[in-house]
Amino acid sequence: MEASNLHPLGHPPNAWWVNDQVADISRLADQPRLATVVTQTKQLRVDLSKTACLVVDMQNDFCHPDGWLASIGVDVTPARQAIQPLQQLLPQLRQAQVPVVWLNWGNRPDLLNISAGLRHVYNPSGAGVGLGDPLPANGAPVLTQGSWAAAVVAELEAQPQDIWVDKYRMSGFWDTPLDSILRNLGKTTLLLAGVNLDQCVMATLQDANFLGYDCILIRDCSATTSPDYCAQATVYNVNQCFGFVTDSAAIATALNQD
Repeated sequence: MEASNLHPLGHPPNAWWVNDQVADISRLADQPRLATVVTQTKQLRVDLSKTACLVVDMQNDFCHPDGWLASIGVDVTPARQAIQPLQQLLPQLRQAQVPVVWLNWGNRPDLLNISAGLRHVYNPSGAGVGLGDPLPANGAPVLTQGSWAAAVVAELEAQPQDIWVDKYRMSGFWDTPLDSILRNLGKTTLLLAGVNLDQCVMATLQDANFLGYDCILIRDCSATTSPDYCAQATVYNVNQCFGFVTDSAAIATALNQD
């Protein structure tokens, strides 16, 4: 089979190679890039070629003083603690060819796929500022796709090679293409970061675990505006049931082994 006459269809390592007579569906695996990650419970051997990083909800509505959380009286200072470690780690991940996936709330303006129960979480009285409503500071619609409110905070600069996935629940796997994207890219190990640690990060991590992904929470790149006991319980549950917990320094060390 003459490879020079074949053309790729799809994304490696899940691509076919074809011409008018041949379809090579062998899906040859990427060359392994093995590294060691030290976590709170075990030393992990990982394949960087099968690894992606999900950055969850580092958006203005959750992290900016003019965003939705701040508008309802929440101190967003704790959520912003994840920004500086991510500023350092994300360029290192890109340099190591580990995809960065921005997984953000990005609702339809008409909210047709959002139930009353989900809307209640963001507007329990029905008279406040909830999903799709204009923010008091600038009128941006709360967590609406394409709005300032749903945009990633300015301190975290995305790059053209990054991947964007809008989500509509606390879990990024529910009713989104995230699972299909990761499987097409051959990713089986997921690094997770972002806000809120005990809500959207945890829900996404749990669903990833249920779907068979290997999950590693990057603790210092994750944050929450909830009480500290919520973060403690989350870390305990990840270690106990759903994966592993490490920090950005350990990930950086692993990237430098490649």
